[in-house]
Amino acid sequence: MNILKFQHEEDFAATGANLIASLLQSNPRAVLGLATGSSPVGVYEKLVEMHRKGNVSFAKASSYNLDEYVGLPVDHPQSYRSFMNEHLFNHIDIDPARTHVPNGNAPDLAAECLAYDKLLEDNGPVDLQILGIGSNGHIGFNEPDASLSSGTHVVDLLEETLEANARFFERVEDVPRQAVTMGIGGILKAKQIVLLVRGEEKAEAVKNALEGPITTQCPASLLQSHPNVVVLLDEGAAKWLK
Repeated sequence: MNILKFQHEEDFAATGANLIASLLQSNPRAVLGLATGSSPVGVYEKLVEMHRKGNVSFAKASSYNLDEYVGLPVDHPQSYRSFMNEHLFNHIDIDPARTHVPNGNAPDLAAECLAYDKLLEDNGPVDLQILGIGSNGHIGFNEPDASLSSGTHVVDLLEETLEANARFFERVEDVPRQAVTMGIGGILKAKQIVLLVRGEEKAEAVKNALEGPITTQCPASLLQSHPNVVVLLDEGAAKWLK
C-alpha cells in the first residue's frame, strides 16, 4: 500500500483528482468505480474544476458506483444517484448512459444484483476504484460479519451505520435500513484502488484496516491483499497509525 498523509484538504483533494485525471488522459475509455460520502466530495470538486479548464474529459469513460439505498426514490436528495449527479455527473461531459448506480427500487433485487455483476463482468474490470471507509471498517456497504459476499448483494445496515448516516436525513428513522452494494470480490477486481479517508472519527477504522489482521470483522482490511492500493488520509484519519 502507498499511504499518503495530508495536512491540507486542498492537497488531499488535488492528489485524488490528479490520480483520476492522469488515468483518463492516458486511457480516455477508463472504467471508474465511484463512491459517495464526505471523503470524495473535494476530489469530485477538483475534477469538475479540471474539466471546466479543459484539462480532463470523461466523454469516453464509464462509471460504476459501489452502492445505493433500497427503497429510496432515485430523485430523493439523499439517493446516491442524486449525490453523484449533484457533485460530479451534472458538471462534466460523461455520457449519462455510461454512468451506473445499482437500482435500489428494482422489483427483483436479487436479479438486479446479478445484472449489476454481469455489467461489471462484461465491461470491466474497473481501472480505478474510489473507496471510503465506515467507522466500523465497512467498504461499500459491506458490513462487518462472520463472512462477506463476493458479488453484489442486498445488505441489512448495522445500527452504527444508520446512526452515522442519520446526519443526512431529518431523523435516524428516515435512513433506509437496506442497501444494494458491490461485494468485496467485485471491489478487489479493480486494477487500482484509491482509499480516501477524512476525519478523526475514522482513525480507529483506518488503523484496523491498514495495520490490523485481515478479517471479515473489518472488511477494509481485505484491501491489504490487493496489489495496487493508494491510501489518502488527512491528519485526523491518520492519527493512530504507527
